[in-house]
Amino acid sequence: MVGGGVGGMVTALLLARDGHDVRIYERLPRLGGKLAEHRRDGFTFSIGPSLLTLPGLFLDLGVPLDLLELDELCRYRFADGSTLSTYRDPERTAEAVDRLAPGEGRGWRAFHRWAERCLDASTRTFFAGPPSGPVVEPPFRPRGQRPGGPAGGEPGRSADGPVGGSASRPGGGEPGGDLPRPRPGDLLTVAPARTLHGLASRFFRDARLRQYVGRYATYAGSNPYRAPAALGCVPAIEHGDGGWYVRGGLPRLADALAASLDKAGVEIRLETEITEILADGERVRGVRTALGEVVGADIVVVNADAAALYGRLLPDRARLRRIARLGLSSSAFLMLAAVEGRTEGLPHHSVVFSGDYRREFGDIFDRRRPPEDPTVYIGCPAVADDTQAPAGAESWSMLVNVPAGDPARWPTPPEAYAELVLDRLASRGHDLSGRLRFLDLLTPADLRDRYGAWGGAIYGGAYGGPLAPFRRPGNRGPRRGLYLVGGSAHPGGGLPLVAMGGRIVAALVRRDFPRSAPRPGRARR
Repeated sequence: MVGGGVGGMVTALLLARDGHDVRIYERLPRLGGKLAEHRRDGFTFSIGPSLLTLPGLFLDLGVPLDLLELDELCRYRFADGSTLSTYRDPERTAEAVDRLAPGEGRGWRAFHRWAERCLDASTRTFFAGPPSGPVVEPPFRPRGQRPGGPAGGEPGRSADGPVGGSASRPGGGEPGGDLPRPRPGDLLTVAPARTLHGLASRFFRDARLRQYVGRYATYAGSNPYRAPAALGCVPAIEHGDGGWYVRGGLPRLADALAASLDKAGVEIRLETEITEILADGERVRGVRTALGEVVGADIVVVNADAAALYGRLLPDRARLRRIARLGLSSSAFLMLAAVEGRTEGLPHHSVVFSGDYRREFGDIFDRRRPPEDPTVYIGCPAVADDTQAPAGAESWSMLVNVPAGDPARWPTPPEAYAELVLDRLASRGHDLSGRLRFLDLLTPADLRDRYGAWGGAIYGGAYGGPLAPFRRPGNRGPRRGLYLVGGSAHPGGGLPLVAMGGRIVAALVRRDFPRSAPRPGRARR
């Protein structure tokens, strides 16, 4: 296993349980990839994901998680000062939409029904296997129990694993069993000939609600005016299965996965970089480390950026050109703020929208510069978890979508751009003047150097056009025994999708290299 991100960890765990001898090589001193945190002076900040959806993908693997379900999923503040809160309960969300824009609640209900149909079709197709290979068993049951079973997963309560059987809708269930198969109309449902913005315009007259729907494109680092409508299935996940927080911060998920790997006998080599995949004309033969050690292997799973695989580890110009044609997803400008005092009424997750969404994404994807009027995500885990900041203080993780690439080319240096963002927030109800103990910044260059992300792009290639989700690098490589998992490969980035990718790769390996008996053992570090 080349790389120990979440997708690689899920793959390794499943393959070890299938009886394979598995070894993970990770360049960094800990597993988890971008599921990481930044600590300073008693403050803890999530660098990567801050919301967990489909926790059954992990609970059904026996990974123990201490979960808290959020009632208010997110609060959106628009440029005119109006706000919209979305909730776990879809009907309550529809009522909130009606309060914002009278009469639009009906459109939201219709949009949510469409999202559910799209999600069900995606479960049978896109999430079930690589676009260039056979459809394997869907990675979750589309309708089942809540995380933790009937006794667990209630709002405000823990849902501790491991659990058995099928879990959340969707999100649980080992590959196999009596699971739904693709239907003839599924592809048209998943990939209608419209963009996400076009989909929003179909259901909503109010520009603010179209902006809210467009926000889901950023879950894949993409432009809502070009991204496929299929990204509109996200609300069916958030409202159907809920949004969850892992107590202690989402990086505790990586810690729990690492403990499960240890129990399964996976060998883990931290601070060890792989510089080459060894292969002949037909199949992989092993890997070479940065220190020159050659390690033989029948199977190599690459949990790294696809551009790194085909540009450096196993050079393939044709595949690299195809990746380049996708274009880069957006990157992130992270502002990690230690905030003095508590902020009355601040939710766990909030989004402060720009005044001109189309111009904002034109800045990011066309003019290749940080947006002059940015949308800002604010995550404040102290709302639910007092371990994330000292008493009487808050840790704010603020994220602005920016273009991938070198920030040295920005017209405004990162420090000055951070001041612009703070000014925008102050003008829209979030004034931190006199409250900052410190402000630490992470730029696309930091993400590139730390995590090997191509240009600092969070999700690899961008989603542009209705068929873009099916054009990502596949999970099978060009040599027998070579596989690819992670955010830059099928099915995409984000915790649920890389976990699905791990299940897909494990199913492909199971098909290509069948094993009989599991092999018990303990890991060596």
